[in-house]
Amino acid sequence: MGTEHSKNEERRNMVFLRKGPKLPAWEDALLAGREPKSLLKRGLRYVSLSLIMKGMTSTPDFLWGLHEVQKLNLSRNQLVVIPPSLGKLDRLVVLNLGGNCLKCLPKEIGLLRNLKVLFVNMNCLKEVPAELSLCRKLEVLSLSHNCISQLPLSFSDLTSLRKLNLSNNRFVQIPLCIFALRSLDFLHLGSNKLENIAESIQYLVNLQIFIVENNNIRSLPRSLCYISTLELLNADYNAIQTLPDDLYLLRRLRRIAWNPMDKGLHIAHNPLARPLPEVVEGGLDVLFNYLRDKKEHN
Repeated sequence: MGTEHSKNEERRNMVFLRKGPKLPAWEDALLAGREPKSLLKRGLRYVSLSLIMKGMTSTPDFLWGLHEVQKLNLSRNQLVVIPPSLGKLDRLVVLNLGGNCLKCLPKEIGLLRNLKVLFVNMNCLKEVPAELSLCRKLEVLSLSHNCISQLPLSFSDLTSLRKLNLSNNRFVQIPLCIFALRSLDFLHLGSNKLENIAESIQYLVNLQIFIVENNNIRSLPRSLCYISTLELLNADYNAIQTLPDDLYLLRRLRRIAWNPMDKGLHIAHNPLARPLPEVVEGGLDVLFNYLRDKKEHN
């Protein structure tokens, strides 16, 4: 009887342990006496480490000794600061810090000379360190959903940058340094406080996707019409009344687009002057013909 009771008690304890809160992976490994390097995953391309959604308020010290890590995901935690030790991980190619509470990035981020992809979206950044411009191999950068209103002039040194997301920030104008990024093919500036687009936009000669929805833009510059690579131009939810006559030169825009995911021209929810609303309803060909005829008769 006593033996049976003991067995039942043991089963109940096992059930309780299984239902209890699980330890974060790195704590579990260290308590078991395992080497922190055992947390690394060695894929075909990268040596990676993921500590996503672990409830971390600070980074574990052992992290900065994992020098071989190339892909690091610390997203969706509650990190308030990234220490200067980040610079020790100089083999990093991909770094994801999105969804934390970061107010700044350490200057030592400039030591990550192999970095190609950086996500710092959904944080509390008010500025970007000038040292980021030392990451000359950077190709993809997301700083969306922060409190940034300007970029350092040295940002223009990121000449390998192809995709830049600055949406949901506090930009009143497009920073001049962006117009030096000639390799850009994707630029997202939606949900800022932009009132205009500078004529210098024409220098982004490889731009394919340009998003400026949900701003206070009153007109599109004529120079925008000379970026022949544009396949998606989203200017929804602005204050645009007229369209440039040369817009028909953007031949890679295939349609008037209504779905945010579609390529084409997005011009909905603007106070377009008549007869533009009716013309737009007719489709892109009708709009382009109207603008072409208008130009020829002026």
